[in-house]
Amino acid sequence: MTGVAFVEPVTLSARGLALVPLTIDHEAGLKAAAADGELWNLRITSVPEPHETRGYIEAALKMREDGNRFPFTVTDEATGTVLGSTSYHDMIPGIKRLEIGYTWYAQRCQRTHVNTTCKLLMLTHAFETLQAHVVGWRTDNFNFASQQAIERLGAKKDGVIRGHAPRRDGTIRDTVMYSMRSGEWPEAKAQLLYLLDKPRAETAPAPTPTLPQRVRE
Repeated sequence: MTGVAFVEPVTLSARGLALVPLTIDHEAGLKAAAADGELWNLRITSVPEPHETRGYIEAALKMREDGNRFPFTVTDEATGTVLGSTSYHDMIPGIKRLEIGYTWYAQRCQRTHVNTTCKLLMLTHAFETLQAHVVGWRTDNFNFASQQAIERLGAKKDGVIRGHAPRRDGTIRDTVMYSMRSGEWPEAKAQLLYLLDKPRAETAPAPTPTLPQRVRE
């Protein structure tokens, strides 16, 4: 379990959101979140279809057991409503590198503070608690919304791996790779806090009643 000592179980919370370790008990909530926008119909994501949700969770937990991934469920802190999921993955403790991905949210969370807050929480924990040297992201070459969201965080584009991975529709994607180094984090953090604190629609809380980012960005 090579990643276990690098990312220990933890709950991260701020601004009305809580990232809690994924469990099988989140199955119903993840189904409901994915159904908001029928996210499984988007060819550039791997959001599970309703009948695949349990298998999706079990696979994520197996990767956690193997030390390759630490999956979170994104929830409304006050109500416990599931809003989506995100993960640390491809963790390399020896060089203190990890990636953030497998990220998706209910469609109603678009243009809210949800993604910015989640990334602030995960990057703060990665750089300031885990002492990571590099945090990476990867996304589909046709997922332009995801690319813009990653670049907005302050990440740098490293390049494109051509013919890298299959999509859910059987086509093969090119993968766009990004990264942020620890020395770049203070400026990126200041920008994320600025974006969250400025008066605009994105900073409004996500509804508690009741296009995702690319899974495994």
